[in-house]
Amino acid sequence: MITEPVKLQERKTVVAAEGRSVPGRMAGYRGEVVYMYAYDVAYDVSREPVETLFGQPVEEFVVGADRRTPREPFFYRPQMVRLPPVERVGPFGPVRVQRAIKLLPVGAISITVRVPFAVREIGELVGYHDLQFAHGSLHDEIRQLAEAAVAELRSHYIRPHPQLLEEEAYTVFCIAGPLRTEEGAPVSAEQWFHAHRREIAALLTQEPVAARLSKQEADESTGRYLSYYEDDLVVVDWDAALIVDEPQDMDEPLYIMELANLQLAELEAYDRILDAALDGAYRDLATAGLRSRVKILRELRELRIDLARFSDELSNVTKFFGDWHLARIYEKIASRFHLGDWHRTIDGKLKTLDDLYQLLKHDQTNRWMIILEATIVLLFIIDLIVLFGGFKGG
Repeated sequence: MITEPVKLQERKTVVAAEGRSVPGRMAGYRGEVVYMYAYDVAYDVSREPVETLFGQPVEEFVVGADRRTPREPFFYRPQMVRLPPVERVGPFGPVRVQRAIKLLPVGAISITVRVPFAVREIGELVGYHDLQFAHGSLHDEIRQLAEAAVAELRSHYIRPHPQLLEEEAYTVFCIAGPLRTEEGAPVSAEQWFHAHRREIAALLTQEPVAARLSKQEADESTGRYLSYYEDDLVVVDWDAALIVDEPQDMDEPLYIMELANLQLAELEAYDRILDAALDGAYRDLATAGLRSRVKILRELRELRIDLARFSDELSNVTKFFGDWHLARIYEKIASRFHLGDWHRTIDGKLKTLDDLYQLLKHDQTNRWMIILEATIVLLFIIDLIVLFGGFKGG
């Protein structure tokens, strides 16, 4: 009598105890890996529209509407250019790579790359994390593309960075649904998730051997997941995410993840600006005279205004809470990215900057009051001298 492997028996026992049935052998997985690269490239952007980039027309990005989208969506729509597809030789043979660049008014660009796949097992997708082509890595190719885009758009940027900073990258594995077994039977996405949770965790954490992961790590890596319909699923982790859905319904969660990734990159840039401003202010105040303090006060005032505008634009970029399910996806990824912690840290630094501004303003006011009082006293003395001098002359 042929018996099932011990691990498979154990998995069936655990899943049955939790009240779920185990799906049969899957018919394989098709979809695409979406790579997102967010770059902070300048302090600000001029309001002149960009007409073309790399010879391609620049248009407004539009999120495809579906049954989950509110009647009046609140998505922010950046400028976008779709580049012609390119043929590459990847680890599993020739692939057709699609690329798009989004231009945002906060001095940033976001590049998305889509690479199709067809695999038998989830574990085969681990090799797509650091994708290598026959002539080099995807990472190096996209960085060169970003440098070329910034060079062409330099006239539109205000105070661009001298060189391209490190990107904030995120990888999303998009599996086309609905999932089916080899016999063609449909499988609930959530049911499939529980049956393959460790393999999914290994994929998201870039672990080639799923069996090496502990249950605790598997549960932690896949702890932030959502399912709206029976055939869709979103699992969010720090470096990667998994989406199972019909291809036409993936654009909205993908765009939310792209915006969250961009927000993280901009918050990091925002934090660097504040650090530099505070360090410079502290250094200048240690040796500054009255004239220098007036200059510092003016610079701090301008910085506070600029950062307030920057914060407002960054908040507007993520106005997409018209749909509660999309809002939940954003909450999951924002929690994983610790965006709330970033905001609190930056708010603390802004408060320090504001306190410093108020201190300097108060100090400047006191100095002017002293000067005014000294001037009044001096005028009073001059008046007395003139008065007594007149008596003596008489």
